[in-house]
Amino acid sequence: MKIDKNTAVTLRYKVSDTSGKTIEESHEPMVYLHGGYGNTFAKIEAALDGQSPGYQTTVELQPQDAFGLRDEGLVQTIPKSQFPPGVKVGGHLQAHGEDGHAHTFTVMKIKGDKVMLDGNHPMAGKALRFNLRVTEVRAATTEEIAHGHVHGEHGHHH
Repeated sequence: MKIDKNTAVTLRYKVSDTSGKTIEESHEPMVYLHGGYGNTFAKIEAALDGQSPGYQTTVELQPQDAFGLRDEGLVQTIPKSQFPPGVKVGGHLQAHGEDGHAHTFTVMKIKGDKVMLDGNHPMAGKALRFNLRVTEVRAATTEEIAHGHVHGEHGHHH
C-alpha cells in the first residue's frame, strides 16, 4: 500500500542538526495519520506522499518548517518565590496564558532569587535533518479518521 490521505504510516526516524550531530533517534516506531491532520511536519508528509514500506529519505527542515523561530518574548525572569520548592534547572513548568491555553516553560537558570524561563520549544530556531524509513502503511480506520490521529500500538490511546 502506498502512503496517501487517510493512511496510518509507521516510521523509524533519526533527527540531527545540519552538521550531522544526532539529537533524537526513535527506539519505538512513530505512527501518524497521513493527510494534513497536523500529526507531523507538512514537508515530511510531502516527502512521504505516494511512497511505500521500505522507502527511506532524508528531509531537511528550516526552523520555520519545524519547531519555529525562537521568540525572545518567551524568555522571562520571574521571582523564585513564585515557584514551588524543588525548582531545578532543566525542569519544566506549565503556566496558563491570558488566552487560557497551557504553555510549557523550561527552567534555564536559577540565580539568587530569580528564575529564568524559556517558553520556546528546545529545538526552536534550529534547522533539522530527519532521516526517515517507512516500515508500514495501512488504511486508517473510520474512527482514526474521525479523531484525526492513529489509535493502538505506538498511536494515541484514549
